[in-house]
Parts: sequence; C-alpha cells; structure tokens
Amino acid sequence: MKCRDIVNILALCALCICIIQPVTAGTEQIRDNATDYYNLAETFLVKGSYQEAIDTFDKALAENTTLIKASDGLLYTYRDKAYAQIQLGKYSDAVASLDQGIALYPKDQMLWNNKGYALFKLDKYQDALSAYDKAISLEQNYTIALINKGDALSQMGRYDEAITAYNKAIESDPGNRDATAGLAAAQKNAASALPMTTIVLVIVVIAAVGIVIWHVKFRTPEAKESSDKKSKENKK
Repeated sequence: MKCRDIVNILALCALCICIIQPVTAGTEQIRDNATDYYNLAETFLVKGSYQEAIDTFDKALAENTTLIKASDGLLYTYRDKAYAQIQLGKYSDAVASLDQGIALYPKDQMLWNNKGYALFKLDKYQDALSAYDKAISLEQNYTIALINKGDALSQMGRYDEAITAYNKAIESDPGNRDATAGLAAAQKNAASALPMTTIVLVIVVIAAVGIVIWHVKFRTPEAKESSDKKSKENKK
C-alpha cells in the first residue's frame, strides 16, 4: 500500500461542517475578516483550488485570529492549509505549516499524522516514524497513523515491526483494506528477506573459515621456520 492520500481524507470530510458562522449579538452581525477569509479558503479547498486556498488561509492568519481560534477554525486552518500544500506536492511547506499548528495544538493527533505523511514524501522516514508515533501516543487506535507507520517501517526494511503496526491497525479497524494490503506486502518482503540474511551469514562464516585456514596453512610454517632459525643462531 502506498502511503496514502487517506492521511488527509479526514480534512476533506470536515470541510462541509467546519464553515464558521459570523457571531451574532441580537440582530447585529459581527463581521470578522479572519472568519471571512477562512470560510472562503474552505470553499476553494472543496473546489480543488489548492493554491487559492493556501493564499486565502494565509490572509486569515494575517488577521486577528481570536474568533476563529475560539471556534477551532484556527486549528482547521493549519490542518487544511497543509492538506492543500500536500496536494500540490509542497511537502516542506506543509511541514512548516503543521509545525506552526503543532506549536499551538501539540495534542492534535491529525497534525502529527499529517506531518509524518509530509516527511515520508520527503523520504525522511525516521522523522516520519517519530511523528506517527507521537500521533499514536495521543490516540492508540488511530488507524491511519498505524497504517502510515507500517508503511514507513516497510520502506526502511523493518518488516517485522511493520507487520506489528499493520496488525494493530487491523485490530482498530477490522477488515481495513489498506492495512490488510500493507500486512500482506510486509509479510512477503519479510519472507523474501530471510533467505538473503541466511546467504549473508553463510558468506561470513565461509570467509571466517577461509581466514583461519589461510592462517594455519601459510602463516604457521613461516613462524616455525623463523623460530628454528633463531634457535640455530643461538647455538653458534
């Protein structure tokens, strides 16, 4: 299983429910620029206009964010801005956006998971693994993060650990197709890696035996001859 765009699907699912309504006081509506920009950015995101969404999220962040922070809109701003950046392949930018969000919301598991995804796409597998572990520590049954962790471990050749991660994902979401596919691939790779490990071990053993034989056959007589010569010299 490829490290999936599923990482960010939750962000899309939230788009339809996270439009912030302007605050009302009696019959008077309080206009808020950050809220307006945020709502517009979410509209761009739904349409797939990712660069426009990024630019508009930045406009929201440049305004007073007090109201959108109170409604969790600020959290969604960082999540969804990073989502748009990931869709455009701007993975380093996404990591920067997610780090800004994590600074304010360090216990948000989605921010950590999506950071791991962006790092994975940058081939920074160990850093991605650390981010996934953080997400899982915040939500032990976080299926997507468990699958992503399995992908990172598989990419690093740590198939046994990947198998464990995929199995935990299946426990949290029985029948999950991505987890099942990842597990099958990891098991296959682990099985094919075993003969290679055995071959390497045999080569090492043969090399070690060869060194011993060479030492016994060629080095020992020379040492003995040198010793005999020295004995003869001492007798003169």
